[in-house]
Amino acid sequence: MKETLRWFGPDDNVSLENISQSGASGVVSALDHIKTGDVWTLDEILKRKKIIESSGLEWTVIESIPVHNDIKTWSGDFYKYVNNYKKSIENVGKAGLELVCYNFMAVVDWTRTNLRYKLPNKSLALRFDMSDFALYDIFILSRKNAKNDYTEEVYSEAKRKFKIFNKEDINILEKNIIAGLPGGEGSYSRKQILNEVEKFSIIGTEGYRKILFRFLKEIIPIAERSKVKMCIHPDDPPFSLFGLPRVVSSATDARKLLNAYPSIHNGLTMCVGSYGAGSHNNIIQMVKEFKSRIHFAHLRNIIKESDGSFYESDHLSGDNNMYAIVKQFLSEEKHRTKLGDCSMIPMRPDHGHLIGNEVHEKNVNPGYSFGGRLKGLGELRGLLYALEKTENE
Repeated sequence: MKETLRWFGPDDNVSLENISQSGASGVVSALDHIKTGDVWTLDEILKRKKIIESSGLEWTVIESIPVHNDIKTWSGDFYKYVNNYKKSIENVGKAGLELVCYNFMAVVDWTRTNLRYKLPNKSLALRFDMSDFALYDIFILSRKNAKNDYTEEVYSEAKRKFKIFNKEDINILEKNIIAGLPGGEGSYSRKQILNEVEKFSIIGTEGYRKILFRFLKEIIPIAERSKVKMCIHPDDPPFSLFGLPRVVSSATDARKLLNAYPSIHNGLTMCVGSYGAGSHNNIIQMVKEFKSRIHFAHLRNIIKESDGSFYESDHLSGDNNMYAIVKQFLSEEKHRTKLGDCSMIPMRPDHGHLIGNEVHEKNVNPGYSFGGRLKGLGELRGLLYALEKTENE
């Protein structure tokens, strides 16, 4: 597998030099300065590519080209934004890049309730606490009928916490949840969140799935002509939040999506942590079933709790059997080599813990500390080495 690390561009406090020092050869990056819906011009793509390559690295995966809300609701200026997306894919192909990871999550992107969850060894992890989220949904956001979406146990715990939360507790929780919305902190008011939720709730799950499939039928032919493989990232977490539709949360969802447009250019990002946060998902079986259409892997791990809560664990010691998962990917690489495709499946460690001096540093992207990801990469590299060595003996 090809080792990569995510880079958030020239303003990232983790430099390309750091990435090179990690031993990774690939970079996962995006043009985050371009407004969602606008065209990624060839000049802008080449400019970023040149910066990365000047450090002796390769821009392996684009993550991501965001999908405009008008496309997701198939309303407003959706036709304009679909055409802009097509032009961006064409320019990606002209620049010689081959992989685009994207997502189709409604309103909320990745969502956590605690960005500094203290582990027994004093490192800090990302955590999703179901009762904390319910507290925000029911008592702070005051979404209509929100209580019906939670078990009685979760509701009772949320109610208990709400009684003892002070203003600062609520502010921190809201800040953490909003960090996963497009644009991040400060981009949405509570009223705006409720308005957006209402739009998608009316569409419903199957209506939203149809919109995704329409989008695929528009963009995949362009991706095929441009020799670009699209690989959709799963919902994170893989269950409904705020009553919103989720359409990339399970093996059934993935199967429907791949069958909707049966092309190698319509593929998956196997985010082990995202799919793995759902007790309904068997990651090893999913990799076995979909391996020919998996173009990118996020090899992170989680530990689940009975109420749906979870936190990011060390890369090798969570609920997901990383040994068996990576073994499947290596088997698929061998199979592809026999078919004449010698390219490796790119992977990156994801959501590393805050460790060492970075615990006290400001402006570290949640989950993207250098030390934590370096630790994760080292663990995965050791696993890859051992599996490859054993296979060759």
